[in-house]
Amino acid sequence: MSIEISGVNKRFGDFVALDDVSVSIPSGRLTALLGPSGGGKSTLLRIIAGLETADSGSVEIEGVDATKLPPQKRNVGFVFQHYAAFKHLSVRRNVSFGLEIRKRPKDEIRSRVDELLALVHLEQFADRLPSQLSGGQRQRMALARALAVQPTVLLLDEPFGALDAKVRKELRDWLRRLHDEVHVTTVFVTHDQEEALEVSDEIVVINEGRVEQIGSPDDLYDRPANDFVMRFLGPVTTLGDQLVRPHDLHLHGGDPEPGDVTGTVTRITRIGFEMRLEVLVDGGPVTVTTTRNAFLGLGLEVGSTVVVRADPDASTVGAGAVSAGAKAS
Repeated sequence: MSIEISGVNKRFGDFVALDDVSVSIPSGRLTALLGPSGGGKSTLLRIIAGLETADSGSVEIEGVDATKLPPQKRNVGFVFQHYAAFKHLSVRRNVSFGLEIRKRPKDEIRSRVDELLALVHLEQFADRLPSQLSGGQRQRMALARALAVQPTVLLLDEPFGALDAKVRKELRDWLRRLHDEVHVTTVFVTHDQEEALEVSDEIVVINEGRVEQIGSPDDLYDRPANDFVMRFLGPVTTLGDQLVRPHDLHLHGGDPEPGDVTGTVTRITRIGFEMRLEVLVDGGPVTVTTTRNAFLGLGLEVGSTVVVRADPDASTVGAGAVSAGAKAS
């Protein structure tokens, strides 16, 4: 394991930011810390970096007890959402800064910076100032600067949070490709479940200072530990006493079978290639999503009577189940 976090607690006054958090982060993997704002994920990242001190517990990085080490002794690279570039220095000098203060040989610095600028596709902007770059280019420069000193661990705190949706999508695709090339152990904080599901090898879901579940994107989406994880990782609807994903429900016009529910279509909405239907059943409304072709094949309209059936392999948890912090290691 690259990072071992054991029994970490952190309070800010009366506010419990982290409550007995234990997490193992594998070497060479891309791990997302996912959760709502204020849930503790950025605090945990800053404790790994040494920018915050835990009240209790320990942090081990590559087998070394880093709990009391200052940030500069931990060999971590850190990229914030709002990247603080040296505005008066060129892109090249920004990237080389960490190597210069470590007094590396000039030839080594030049070679390493050239390699990194090519890696992040900024070689043609080497002599520009940060103000002459787009937001996405500045974040790529920030990543190159963090990687320049060859950190053991790369830590990213909502790195694309300040960018628009299109640029975010481009950068997260790029981050995944970059990671596959450099294989540095990477931990990134996000509140965007799509980002976490798309980019990471492993996800740590954090809520109210506790770890709710740890696993691969498929594990968490298909086998959520509780209703919080299921709700946070995508849309859900209630069918009977179960939470289920709208795309795991199917509509039929025939006779109901055991386990089916009969209802009336109350609303139909098209969202790109999907159709979203609200169906009123005993117990309240149910949301069902289906493809446009499947919808057209059913010939449904508002007021139609339909049978709702859950996929037998659907992810479900008990509706209203109490989320409990699940320690995992």
